[in-house]
Amino acid sequence: MASFVSNLTRDLSESVVLPPPGTPASPPASQTREKQSLQALFLSLDHSTSLENVSECLATLQALRRDVATLTEVTDSEETGLQHAILGKVTVELYGQALNTFLQEARDAEDELEWWNEIERSRSNLALYLLQTLPLRLLNLSNTILSTLRKRNLPIRLSAFSPSSLRQLFPSRNLLLPNILTIALFPHLRTQPYLPPFLSLRPPPSSAFSTSSADRVESAWYAFATALAGLARNAAMVFVLPLELTRSECKYKQQELQKIRDERAEFLGTLAEMRGSLASALEEGHRDPTRLNDFAVQLQSFVQGESLTPYVARTSDFALASLHTLASSALPSHVSLHSADLTARNLLRPSRLTLLWPRLVLLPPLALYLVRTAYASRASLQDMAIDALETARGFWEGWLLEPLRGVVKTVRAGGEDGVIVTQESVRADLGSLERMTLALAQEKLHYDAPQMEALAHQIELGDLTAVMQIYEEDIKRPFRSAVGGTLLRSLFIQVQKAKVDINQALAGIDKLLRSQELTFAFVGVAPALAIVYTLSGYLGALWTGGRGGSKYGGRTKRASIWLKMRRIERLLIAQPKLHHTHAGTHDVPKESPSPEEARPSIPPLTAGLLLLSVSHLRAYAEKYLPASSRLREGFLEDVVDLEDPALGRAEKLRVLDRMWRSWGEALGWGRAAGDAV
Repeated sequence: MASFVSNLTRDLSESVVLPPPGTPASPPASQTREKQSLQALFLSLDHSTSLENVSECLATLQALRRDVATLTEVTDSEETGLQHAILGKVTVELYGQALNTFLQEARDAEDELEWWNEIERSRSNLALYLLQTLPLRLLNLSNTILSTLRKRNLPIRLSAFSPSSLRQLFPSRNLLLPNILTIALFPHLRTQPYLPPFLSLRPPPSSAFSTSSADRVESAWYAFATALAGLARNAAMVFVLPLELTRSECKYKQQELQKIRDERAEFLGTLAEMRGSLASALEEGHRDPTRLNDFAVQLQSFVQGESLTPYVARTSDFALASLHTLASSALPSHVSLHSADLTARNLLRPSRLTLLWPRLVLLPPLALYLVRTAYASRASLQDMAIDALETARGFWEGWLLEPLRGVVKTVRAGGEDGVIVTQESVRADLGSLERMTLALAQEKLHYDAPQMEALAHQIELGDLTAVMQIYEEDIKRPFRSAVGGTLLRSLFIQVQKAKVDINQALAGIDKLLRSQELTFAFVGVAPALAIVYTLSGYLGALWTGGRGGSKYGGRTKRASIWLKMRRIERLLIAQPKLHHTHAGTHDVPKESPSPEEARPSIPPLTAGLLLLSVSHLRAYAEKYLPASSRLREGFLEDVVDLEDPALGRAEKLRVLDRMWRSWGEALGWGRAAGDAV
């Protein structure tokens, strides 16, 4: 039984309890055995039961009532309460079975409707479906020709299948009606007429027959060009005529399935409205047991498509007989007749063998060809595989593992080594500059120890004023100073000073690089990580089934639920019109509503279609949302509000608006809208 039906009938089943035990003085032994049998029968109904078990329970209850009526004429009040409790339990169970039957039949019709809709939407799907069903169409065509030959007592020869023989055998008397052969290929044309393309030619406009000599040539040329374009367009339509006939077949089946779905949904909505009557009958059962009896009879009449009569006090025996008929024949026959109707009208999708035969026929030769080609090119394929393996190994080791090892090394070592220049080199150049400057100052300027110490401190700060003063004096007599003076020494000191400055600048750059060494390491490994992430995500999607293996059922499932939400809102805003009227679907006896319950009611067809779409939401939440999560609990609470027959149209629109606000972002319905194209 569907979870929606179980949720709708759970409180009704729990409201039926055993009556309190009586205290007779000395009950007969037979009466005690009857009570024990009734109690055991009641307890057996607490578990999930099938129609067969319910039918057996009713037969047992009828036999017990006959035995009690035979043995004694006085019925104990406790025994009467037990019988009434069993009757209420069975009525609730059969009410749920009826709901489940019509819901399942509506869902089956809707599933087939959506399948045909997917075929009809795409020209490639139409062509594939035409190829898949071509053997069955040709078989039907052959059977039609053979049966006609047998009826006319004509010999069965190959020449009978020639075009001329077929034209004589099946003459076309009316171009507007398809002949027997076309109907054999496309059976829907028997009830669904189709206009051939060449009949859609339009006559030339009246301007083509203009009597004006100036416009006659231009009008005639325009009429000729228009007629030629129409002929070319219709000639092209003739080539695509099989696809158009296939599309017409899909549309016809969609229309028929929609009628069946709406019919079952209308029954489902009416059954949901009857829940209030059942609840009141169970509540007042001890005071007025005839109300439950009347509901049982009404339920049996409704399932069998009979007109519902007003409230009439009926006996328990009459109600038991009605429920037994409902459990043993009405509901099982309804299911079998529904399946037989879909099969007889050819509204079901083709069998899996029909859909798979092109692959079963084409894949083995194609696989054999690929194997032979691969075997013939095994040397080059082996070299290609080795190259691919070496490339993958080089990428893995050189572009992923080595950079990652460098990152780990950088984190552990902390970047102590220099990148461009080392600190020892800078200190050595600075020491050489200091020794050269101090030697020149001592020889030329005759500095004492304090002055030499001060000059050394100035050199560390980069101040060479003393050397520059000597250089300024030597440059006044360059030739003399170059030969016998200190010009060359002062020049070499300046060169050494420039080298020290360059090394210090490089040391600053080196320090900056060391501070960003971890960043550069991650930048180096980032492309390889991006490639690995993309490839692993793609392989993971292939392994889990592509679009269906991600969070909350995948994009495809979320898109389908988004469509169901949109359809529910359309049903509540623009309620569909009835295509037909069924006996007993609009005259259900109802309790007179109280003033606070008086609200705009939802018609049975709209209510049934609404429950059908909401059942998809419940199935999605129970299967794909995380168990014991707030998301699932809150979503199911909103689903329960949408299923509640007591809520009116305005209240359910507010519930729907709350669902869009609460779960639209969490379930990605905004993004899923693009996947539903």
